[in-house]
Amino acid sequence: MREGPPERRAFFVWDPMSDDLDDLIRRVDPDRWLSSRFIDDPAARADVIAIYAYDHELARAPKVASNALLGEIRLTWWREMLDEAYEGRPVRHHPTAQALARVISSRGLPREPLEAMIDARYRELDAAPMSGAEALAWARGTAGRAAEVAARILDPGGAAERAVAAGAVWALAHRGLALDPPETEAAKAGACAVSAAAFPAVAHAALAGRPAGSELAKRLRLTWAVARGRI
Repeated sequence: MREGPPERRAFFVWDPMSDDLDDLIRRVDPDRWLSSRFIDDPAARADVIAIYAYDHELARAPKVASNALLGEIRLTWWREMLDEAYEGRPVRHHPTAQALARVISSRGLPREPLEAMIDARYRELDAAPMSGAEALAWARGTAGRAAEVAARILDPGGAAERAVAAGAVWALAHRGLALDPPETEAAKAGACAVSAAAFPAVAHAALAGRPAGSELAKRLRLTWAVARGRI
């Protein structure tokens, strides 16, 4: 049986790497970066950005590897990083790994959703097209679970699992896949059930399936979604 996370810390230690990760996510993941601007607390915002940086690194594994075996090795690297973090050992020197380990410790995050995010990426190592069911499972396991972890950070006592469907809808649209109407409706219902504090974890789903627009247009749509608590 795996041990729980290291002892929770009740303070936030400023890390200059958090600024670097914020710049990274602004560049590679503008939708979720914009939604994170609605998180008032700088410490919580930095923690959510660390989750998005982790998701970004996992997404890179299948893309930068020249073959499936190398992709598996990259994903295994991140699974070993979780071993280090949850066993209280020194974590490998990597900006995202260091930031994630800090969030795991300070927030007492469970391992399961973070490991599920790794597991979901293995499907991308297979060049065969995804079926509808596979695409949905992939979307829920990647951005869906990232939304769940972000919601847990923002509202530890809330129903974080309700954020999964909204994250999945955003992932499908971001990949250019057709949105499934029942899943879209589930995402809307789930997002409405997410607390106001946790809503920035799902706000980016309001951009799913809509024409790409300027950053200002996206900000206005996100502002409207946050104000209503609906995507």
